[in-house]
Amino acid sequence: MMKKSLFCMTAAFFALPTATYAASPYFSFKDGDGFKRFSVSAGPLYVKPTGNAQPLHVNTAIAEGTKTRVGDVKGDSVLNSIDESQPNATAKKALLKGVLDFERNTLLNLGFPGIVSYKGDDGAQYLRSGTAGSAVINGLSSWDNPGTGLEADDVTTLGLMTSYFFTDNVSLEVKAGIPPKVDLQGKGKIYAPLRGTATPEDLGVIVGDLPLKNNIFITDLEAHGSAASARAWTPAFEFQYHFGKTGVNKFRPYVGLGVMYAYFSELEINPEIENDLINAGHMIVNIKDGKAGAALDRKKSSGDPKVDLEASDAIAPVATLGFTYDFNDKWYAVGSVSYAHLKTDTTITVNDAKYGELINAKADIEINPILGYAGIGYRF
Repeated sequence: MMKKSLFCMTAAFFALPTATYAASPYFSFKDGDGFKRFSVSAGPLYVKPTGNAQPLHVNTAIAEGTKTRVGDVKGDSVLNSIDESQPNATAKKALLKGVLDFERNTLLNLGFPGIVSYKGDDGAQYLRSGTAGSAVINGLSSWDNPGTGLEADDVTTLGLMTSYFFTDNVSLEVKAGIPPKVDLQGKGKIYAPLRGTATPEDLGVIVGDLPLKNNIFITDLEAHGSAASARAWTPAFEFQYHFGKTGVNKFRPYVGLGVMYAYFSELEINPEIENDLINAGHMIVNIKDGKAGAALDRKKSSGDPKVDLEASDAIAPVATLGFTYDFNDKWYAVGSVSYAHLKTDTTITVNDAKYGELINAKADIEINPILGYAGIGYRF
């Protein structure tokens, strides 16, 4: 729909000069005799984004109050997740640790099977599924990540500017260029704020319910270079007013006001961050499968999570200050500085064939670019 609207808008702009020229003597060559109606220029276009990173907001497929089986889980994972700020939690933690230590020292290290735990192939001590019991999960449904986000890098490309002059002073300019590949730098680390209550079974009479609280590390957006990249298509359409007069003033400043359309293609996410998000997807699948302990232990699940990155199209106002300097009636130099109030949003999703969308992370990207342009032009 956005691309169709852009096409219609472009067609209307280019049809306007023809219609007005035919209908009104104001746009004839008799008014302002000597100026040329078309011009085109080319030169380096420097784009400097000035926006700030906006926090990512994350939603997952785990609703508040989800009850699930824990399954086998490392003893240390449970101990490290007990929320000691809750009443009696420190005593419960010490009691559970004492039971695990006793069993490890008296049975597991001697090669005997434990009653509530066992020694895994990785050498760690695991609570048995019957002991771990069940858990109610909170905190994973939706949360914000302060201090995180994405910022666009500076970029230089070849700019192409085409203008049609209605009069010697008023013109319509189409700003374009070779779409550059833009790196998106990540800011901050993402954590999943797990909260909940675990209800052990075999040890229930001894320790009771265990309050859980653990900020689970997901990924570091700054640790692996650019977090993502995209090819930016940003044509702009601008009406301009040129001061002075052709044939009289070689140097002619101008001002412009218009709109910029932004479309992003070839979006790619950093492979290391993608792998971290796939692992987070496995955590969600494990919880959905009734294996919350495997999620806490960061185990691979039965699913096959896939990561997708998207950026929305956007339309933004753009304003320009510039000048032209005529070498002769055809050739000229041009320089300008423009500003566009441009914001788009990115969406990162992690999907699975069995459970559908597992994770949805969204953040605004404030681009707000300053565009510096210098070129050589030709009028005809």
